[in-house]
Amino acid sequence: AHLLSHPRDAALLGVIFVVIAIIYLVVPYLTGQDRVNQDIYAGVTMLFGLGIAMAIMAYVLAVGTRGE
Repeated sequence: AHLLSHPRDAALLGVIFVVIAIIYLVVPYLTGQDRVNQDIYAGVTMLFGLGIAMAIMAYVLAVGTRGE
């Protein structure tokens, strides 16, 4: 059995990056920074995109190798 034995595990792989993106967005507000610059929004956008892409890629691999 490999790491992604079920497609549900693939979704969890993508959720990890989405959670990191949310933390990356929330921390500046919690630390009291007055303004959040565009770098934060760019990083969050890329992490969301990475999470979605990783989930789709892992899902395809998990479904495609299920019979092996």
